[in-house]
Amino acid sequence: MSRYPLANVHPEAKIGNNVIIEPFATVQNDVEIGDGTWIGPNAVIMEGARIGKDCKIFPGAVISGIPQDLKFKGEKTTTEIGDRSTIRECVTINRGTVDKYKTVVGADCLIMAYAHLGHDCLVGNHCILGNAVQLAGHVIIDDFAIFGGACAVQQFSKIGAHAYIGGGSLVRKDVPPYTKAAREPLSYAGINTVGLRRRGFTSEKINEIQEIYRFIFLKGLNNSKAIDLVEKEIAASTERDYILDFIRNSERGIMKGYGGND
Repeated sequence: MSRYPLANVHPEAKIGNNVIIEPFATVQNDVEIGDGTWIGPNAVIMEGARIGKDCKIFPGAVISGIPQDLKFKGEKTTTEIGDRSTIRECVTINRGTVDKYKTVVGADCLIMAYAHLGHDCLVGNHCILGNAVQLAGHVIIDDFAIFGGACAVQQFSKIGAHAYIGGGSLVRKDVPPYTKAAREPLSYAGINTVGLRRRGFTSEKINEIQEIYRFIFLKGLNNSKAIDLVEKEIAASTERDYILDFIRNSERGIMKGYGGND
């Protein structure tokens, strides 16, 4: 570990090999930091933080602060950050409550400056949260989801894998996988074709996903009828079943279709 003399590191914190802790950073007790991670100046790593290998925590970030929840009674909870994730300037990530006992950011994520992740959020791998994205508590985000800057996400919302949320969006409903979401109120804006191609989805698979969402969002059907038709008309696949399970299990309901259809 390369610890500068002006860094404040608790003697019982568990620090891996080749970790750099810059001046004026604070690392409290009950913290674990993996090999090769860099902690920038004035970052604060609070009790319960579990930071993986080769992460970068930029100046002013506060990791594992207590939840902004009046029901929190000091229970032992954690904030977990996966390997190779980057947390930019002034990000705040609160640790969990008795709901999940942890807040999680997966591996290979980029959380840009001034973002906030509330207690008990579960963020998957390879996700990007733009500048000033605000997640209320209990938000679940699956792998490869991307948020433009200044999005605000209501508590208990769910975002599917490979979804793209346009900057400045207010997310009050669940966003199904592979879609783009924009407008106010938040609505279907097509599928995330560019992102899917970048991640190796074939043209045939992209066309299949588009056809599924034509039933869900573009034919004026309610969700139950659309799901029934998709099951009849489109052969089972991993992507089809994931989409249908996501919609069936949505407790908040999914975003509107183009033109305002439910």
